[in-house]
Amino acid sequence: MNKVFASLLSVFVTGLALQAAKPNLLVIYTDEHHYNTLGCYGGKIVETPNIDWLAEKGALCTSFYATTPVCSPSRASFVSGKYPQNTPVVQNSIPLSDEVVTFAEILKREGYRTGFAGKWHLDGDGKPQWQPERKFGFDDNRFMFNRGHWKKFGDTAEGPEVAAKDRKGNPSYGVDGADEKSFATDWLVKKGVEFINEDSEKPFCYMISLPDPHGPNTVRAPYDTMYVGVDVPIPTSIRKTAEQTPKWAPVAKNINPRWLKGVMPPYYGMVKCIDDNVGLLLEALRKKGQLDNTFIVFSSDHGDLCGEHGRANKGVPYEGSARIPFILYGPGKVKQGIRIDQALGCVDFAPTVLSLMGIQHKEKMDGRNASALFKGDKVGWEDFTVLRSTSGQAWVAAVTDDLKLVFSKQDEPWLFDLKKDPDELNNRFKDPAYADQIKDLTQRLMRYGKQFGDPYVKDGSMLKL
Repeated sequence: MNKVFASLLSVFVTGLALQAAKPNLLVIYTDEHHYNTLGCYGGKIVETPNIDWLAEKGALCTSFYATTPVCSPSRASFVSGKYPQNTPVVQNSIPLSDEVVTFAEILKREGYRTGFAGKWHLDGDGKPQWQPERKFGFDDNRFMFNRGHWKKFGDTAEGPEVAAKDRKGNPSYGVDGADEKSFATDWLVKKGVEFINEDSEKPFCYMISLPDPHGPNTVRAPYDTMYVGVDVPIPTSIRKTAEQTPKWAPVAKNINPRWLKGVMPPYYGMVKCIDDNVGLLLEALRKKGQLDNTFIVFSSDHGDLCGEHGRANKGVPYEGSARIPFILYGPGKVKQGIRIDQALGCVDFAPTVLSLMGIQHKEKMDGRNASALFKGDKVGWEDFTVLRSTSGQAWVAAVTDDLKLVFSKQDEPWLFDLKKDPDELNNRFKDPAYADQIKDLTQRLMRYGKQFGDPYVKDGSMLKL
């Protein structure tokens, strides 16, 4: 009996050791975040040492894009590895299909404890709608809310609440009285720290989805005054000619330098608050002895034009709208300090990170496994990704590190040379020097449309040459 017991004990202990060796996954996800506000992406105003540390010790992607640059479609692609039309979240507030399998569900099947705190925006119109019934693999979703850009949260005996109220007692976006315990970024990160610190033999997967720096551009003290009076850079493209303006992105009349100087200081404050909280997460992992066994992702659902092209927010294929920060820290698996310039999209996240973590699964994903790039191997890699609009606009774009080709039903095709014209002001589509590249990108788009059932391009009607 003793030998049998010893044998069983050995198998049990070995099993625990193997399970403990599995890497953790922490996803830090912001909302409407311009990549250039981060130091590692060239930002000069906000010091972001903690996010920069992740880039220094991990990988920084310079051409990473929101497959559709609005909230719900981008989030659907990120968690599923599928193009929006196959989720079928092609615009905001469409519920994610019950048939979709997320990266969290795959990790849960592998014995991970999983959780999510923050904005979900994949369960329809509910607002805030705490703890959606459909979890999609995120078991602990007590602090998940469906949508909204709330600034102040609290804990009650009945569960979490939006702590800011309007005069009628309804939840509001107010920030009055918010502090380091109740402000949205602080409160959500605290939930992440608590999850990390739970005693468990299981590896963990946790996603913190912060509603900032999306508007309203307000933030708690002391971040609210930290950048008052700063010299806000005015983008060259805030003023441009009609010839430099595609019909799919008309200039907004109220966007001007004066407006920009008013809205950007609190935006910078939100970014600084985010970075300080990333530092708290890193410290929690260090204290737990898990920093070297945790993949950490920092990204966003889409960008924010911040005045570029005379526009705010997102929804168009311009860089400020569609290009997003993407940093991946993975000790021993991701080449330290590597800079990845090849074009990638959020649809590529799930297959890539699962591969790097050594997780084998049978789920079919549309995105590509780019793990080789994160290890430093570029051989045979196709520098190419696809952007597509919501159903209300109808445009599609082929993007590489150098070029962006945009087809739409509203205008003639536009080609931007991102290296020679980083402000995206000049249409090179009719320039004969680009003829071969235009043909190649168009053919790639047609193959994509047929393979992944994109109604914008699978019949070729939008691809006007």
